[in-house]
Amino acid sequence: MKFEELPLKGLYLIKAFSASDDRGLFVKNFHKKIYEEFSIGDFNLRELFYSESKKNVVRGMHFQIPPKDHSKLVFVMQGSLLDVVIDIRKNSPTYGQYHCQKLDYQKNEALLIPSGFAHGFLSLEDKTKMIYLVSSEHSQEHDYGIKWDSFDFSWPIENPIVSKRDSDFPSYQEVLAREYFK
Repeated sequence: MKFEELPLKGLYLIKAFSASDDRGLFVKNFHKKIYEEFSIGDFNLRELFYSESKKNVVRGMHFQIPPKDHSKLVFVMQGSLLDVVIDIRKNSPTYGQYHCQKLDYQKNEALLIPSGFAHGFLSLEDKTKMIYLVSSEHSQEHDYGIKWDSFDFSWPIENPIVSKRDSDFPSYQEVLAREYFK
């Protein structure tokens, strides 16, 4: 595994171990000891789930607030997507900044997204499957988001498919004013 710290503090692109032969492909996206040796911090897996999205679906920008906040390890099992994160940690040197990263099943890459980031994505293909490993269990009362189109990011799509929930989230400015993460 190779770890590349991205421009936002604590955000990593992980190039997974993979091996292929005439039988097919084997990929390892998570190994607790390797993560600890790399000093990424303590990622205690609490839930694993996935989503399947049609082309042009935008999901996000989701996060959970303390004390149920969580880090996420995300990767694509089928298709491709444009993953977008925003650092909403008030005391972070990259506070208020965003980063986008294309994730593609063919590249065997993952994003390690620390607690205090809002997360979303645009599906670039039909039947794109995103796997999420998270460090805390889902808590409805701590589940929040930022309206997907309310920050300074130009989504490369004209007619996105967005849920009512994601469209009804408060704006980026409203969320930053609340200071959920110190």
